Amino acid sequence: MEPGEPDHTAVRTALWRALHVELDPPPHVLTDLIGLQLVAPPENWRGRPDMDPHGSVGSRLGMVARARFVEDLVMQRAADGLSQYVILGAGLDTFVQRQPSAGERLTVFEVDQPETQEWKRRRLTALGFGIPGWQRLVPVDFEAGVPWPEQLRLAGFDAGTPAVVASTGVSMYLTRDAIGATLRQCASLASGSTLAMTFLLPLELLPEEERMTRQLIVSRAADSGTPWLSFFTPDQMMDLAHECGFSSASCVSGRELIERYVPGTGLSGEEFLVATV
Repeated sequence: MEPGEPDHTAVRTALWRALHVELDPPPHVLTDLIGLQLVAPPENWRGRPDMDPHGSVGSRLGMVARARFVEDLVMQRAADGLSQYVILGAGLDTFVQRQPSAGERLTVFEVDQPETQEWKRRRLTALGFGIPGWQRLVPVDFEAGVPWPEQLRLAGFDAGTPAVVASTGVSMYLTRDAIGATLRQCASLASGSTLAMTFLLPLELLPEEERMTRQLIVSRAADSGTPWLSFFTPDQMMDLAHECGFSSASCVSGRELIERYVPGTGLSGEEFLVATV
């Protein structure tokens, strides 16, 4: 592995996005093969157990649906005049490379660990994409307690102008206190800023047929050293957002999310909190 190479969750998400284009019928929710180019996996990557065409369908549709939801929100807000988009834990996100015209209206701030940012910079350069002026790779050492809003400002973020902040696939790995800290930091941004954050429901709120799968995933996550720590009901998530300073908060269910982009599947993804300062 190269120094700073993204963790297995970021790599898996990139591969699922590629599988969506390869296996699922059009129109595709999201067309992203750039993440696959960044990862450059071994030839046999499709044979991985987590890439099973049938077993991974819910996961890959969940990944592309949550990404599309955020990007639709960002483009809608950009059309209204918003000019800043912040991605917390950006990993292998490829919005900038897939939506080059968005650079006319947006500056995208990708926040991640310093080593991961350097790895991504090298890969984008090696593939010929480069780093356009409207893409800011913001290195933040989360483990050292570095405040990411300050690092944003050093990267050119305008604290007086509203932004959309996205945090997807992260909250389950954080404690409630750490999630609250992130919410308070986002709520300190300029009035009109919006946070879109995914979260997971407690086991007892899942349909019976989904509980065994959830328990298996939780067990595997713990065994791999990345345990899932936090689960919320929608009311708990909205209450926490209000406690942390947001003026309004709503939730989009995981079932509604996938139904919006892939109707008729009956599948469910992560829940979304959408909160506005």
